[in-house]
Amino acid sequence: MFHLIFGLPCLYVVTRVLWPLPWPLAVKAIVAILLLIASQYHLWSRLSSGSVFAPEFPRGLIVLFNWAFGAIVLLAAMQLTLDVAALASKLLPGGGWAIPTGWRYAEAALAMLLAAVAVQQAVRVPPLKDVTVEIADLPAGFDGYTLLQLTDLHLSRLFPEAWAREVVARSNALGVDLVVVTGDLIDGSLASRRADVAPLRGLHAPDGVWVIPGNHEYFFEYAAWMRHYAGLGMGVLENRHTLLRRGADAVVLAGVTDLSASQSGQPVHDLDAALAGAPPNVPIVLLDHQPRDAGRAAARGVALQLSGHTHGGMIRGLDRLVARANNGFVSGAYAVGGMTLYVNNGTGLWPGFALRLGPPSELTRITLRTKGFSRNAR
Repeated sequence: MFHLIFGLPCLYVVTRVLWPLPWPLAVKAIVAILLLIASQYHLWSRLSSGSVFAPEFPRGLIVLFNWAFGAIVLLAAMQLTLDVAALASKLLPGGGWAIPTGWRYAEAALAMLLAAVAVQQAVRVPPLKDVTVEIADLPAGFDGYTLLQLTDLHLSRLFPEAWAREVVARSNALGVDLVVVTGDLIDGSLASRRADVAPLRGLHAPDGVWVIPGNHEYFFEYAAWMRHYAGLGMGVLENRHTLLRRGADAVVLAGVTDLSASQSGQPVHDLDAALAGAPPNVPIVLLDHQPRDAGRAAARGVALQLSGHTHGGMIRGLDRLVARANNGFVSGAYAVGGMTLYVNNGTGLWPGFALRLGPPSELTRITLRTKGFSRNAR
């Protein structure tokens, strides 16, 4: 059923865009077969590795598949718009507008161009995004504290060792106080991805590098990956917390397992356990891969929640659907009660749909400030 659903846009393109073109039948048949092959990218991925989430093809082929698959999806959306307009024209006096052949060529060219741009935006090493978050009662020692949020790296054949090495180099050059990685670091088994994640050992910050699992960790040897992250020098926050200190001042850094954990027999998402024993009246920064449970975190007194998972919605327009699946949270900062929720667009992207049109990837440097404290008063 999964692969049939992804084949539907292809069938629509073949019947409504390709077949009306004045081409020889043999040429149209060949193009239709190529489109069908491209539309079944996820089937070929599953056959290559046993999972639709980890295509084990050369990087160039994965880029080509994403471009072709993206062009099909975009072209189907464009043609549907034209078909609706043509159908509506029949309701007008003297209506019955026919779609010119030239328009089919134009929309196909535009879809291929946009898909190329979307893939390029997806696979690049992200630019820096600076975000300031004000926290009430933030201790003076943490005013101006900086942390870097990485999330959804999806290290894979598409985001390989060289890409990870460049992300680490850019991250370390920022000189932040803390690095946090909010899940979905990998797509693939430990045996397949060992070299790709190796550069993460080089991440460093004075207060360390801390990581939580995302939903994709549960697709691939969860326990082995958590041990491996720890072996790379990252602190793993599975329903627990640690204290960040600046002299006598402190901030709680807590992390939870993913909301999907219960489906895999692993320790379930447990905010109560993560905050158990945390000192009172100390600001809490929570790492939670998915943003949709932010209301509960706010009710527990969390000051700042950092999440990913949504990839920012990937494509303008599609982000509205992604938001609906995540309680309205999809990209950027939200005020949730007295808490700030920041939903990161992602450092990388799932290689099964590596397309970005609108929501950009990001290396996110977050500066903490005391709420209402005037910089001029210093």
